[in-house]
Amino acid sequence: MIGRLRGVLAEVEEAHCLIDCAGVGYVVACGARTLQRLPAPGDEATLHIESSWSAENGPRLYGFLTRDERRAFTTLTGIQGVGPKAALSVLDVLPPGELAGAVARDDKAAIGRANGVGPKLALRIVTELKGKPLGDVSFTPSAPGVHAEIVPPAPSVTGEAVSALLGLGVAEVNARRAVDQALIRLGEEADLSAVIRAALQELGR
Repeated sequence: MIGRLRGVLAEVEEAHCLIDCAGVGYVVACGARTLQRLPAPGDEATLHIESSWSAENGPRLYGFLTRDERRAFTTLTGIQGVGPKAALSVLDVLPPGELAGAVARDDKAAIGRANGVGPKLALRIVTELKGKPLGDVSFTPSAPGVHAEIVPPAPSVTGEAVSALLGLGVAEVNARRAVDQALIRLGEEADLSAVIRAALQELGR
């Protein structure tokens, strides 16, 4: 089973990308949000991979920029009626933390914004996800009649680094892309100052 791919980003298409790893090209299906945050073709990219197999499509690889996104994808596809395409659509409109918040608020409308997710499926997703972890964020329902609240996770290195770049006047889309690339290069355990320095280097390329 493939868990991660690191190589040269050769191509980016509408619903997938091609990563060249030592001369072998892997076709990886990705959500639109992931594809928009990838580096330019010809640069190095790293994707967390979830592998699946179906009689209709055979083996498929699904790629994500973070482990949390991959974990949320596997949690979503474990719900009856939620296939890989629908799970990617949900994560396109609601990253893991925002999806957990929507579940906490019983916000079926937010989940229903995803392509291919109707009201009944949105209700099933909200019901099934309660109490399940979505990456580093999880929601546990409160007692009946008590307003449900979600405890936000501690500020992430990614969020703080992006905020620092925004404070320097960098556009959000560029800031997020630079920070993502910095974390790919340094690893997700890198400290904040190192990530900011690496992100500034990415912006200077």
